[in-house]
Amino acid sequence: MKKIAILGCENSHANNFLKFIKNNEEFSDVEVVGVYSDDIPAAEKLNAMFGVPVMADYADAVGKIDGLVITARHGDNHYKYAKPYIESGIPMFVDKPITVKEEEAIEFMRALREKGVRVSGGSSLKQDSFVAVLREDAKNEVDGKTIGGVVRAPYSADNAYGGFYFYAQHLVEMICEVFGRFPLSVTAKKNGKQVTVLFHYEDFDCTGVFFDGNYLYYVCRMAEKSTKSYEIPSSNDWFYREFKEFHELLHGGEQNISYEEFISPVFIMNAIDRSLASGKEEAVRAFTL
Repeated sequence: MKKIAILGCENSHANNFLKFIKNNEEFSDVEVVGVYSDDIPAAEKLNAMFGVPVMADYADAVGKIDGLVITARHGDNHYKYAKPYIESGIPMFVDKPITVKEEEAIEFMRALREKGVRVSGGSSLKQDSFVAVLREDAKNEVDGKTIGGVVRAPYSADNAYGGFYFYAQHLVEMICEVFGRFPLSVTAKKNGKQVTVLFHYEDFDCTGVFFDGNYLYYVCRMAEKSTKSYEIPSSNDWFYREFKEFHELLHGGEQNISYEEFISPVFIMNAIDRSLASGKEEAVRAFTL
């Protein structure tokens, strides 16, 4: 039996992961020994629904678990929650945004790498089957080289969980998956409920449209000879796929993404934030671990 804890259980990831553990035979070897949230009623709700113990402190499961799920709403809590568990080397799932601050992202990944902690997570949208189709098309240059594209996703301008950063990684990570993890720079402009971002790569630009008002997701890749696009339906398959990836880490599976790639959205979101403030094109900071 693999024992895990869930820290920061205010959102739908915790509920869905607990449902999978309870109802899916393939995850019957996972036991949740505790849940924790700064929002105590959120943890108590999971106790009432699933019978999982509520932890008094986020570090209470140190030395008692085989893996850790961190899914707090505010990205500033993710590294804080992870710190007591890094020394043990157990695999971790870290939800979006990985963190908000660039320096913290670097420190976080260096600490994980030093202790051999394998990590998964980020935006669940990178698990989408349509995003995967376009990623493979771009990788294999189907119908020629990529010449651009459009991605649409929601964001939240006004919230208590980091403002723009709270939801922005969904769009950013879709961009990363299809067009590349490391754009050179971005140019962003806000107009009413909409934030439009040009992501500048070496050989092309693509457009991201954030909209504060609904939960519609859309992805399009433009190639030299064709254009392929999808409106993405909301699907719990995203949660299933990302929990399955974490489950594989619990059983010794390899990490599917480099530490640098894992935190690349943090640097892109910060560049967008700077561009919105400056009104100018802003470089995506280059970094090394």
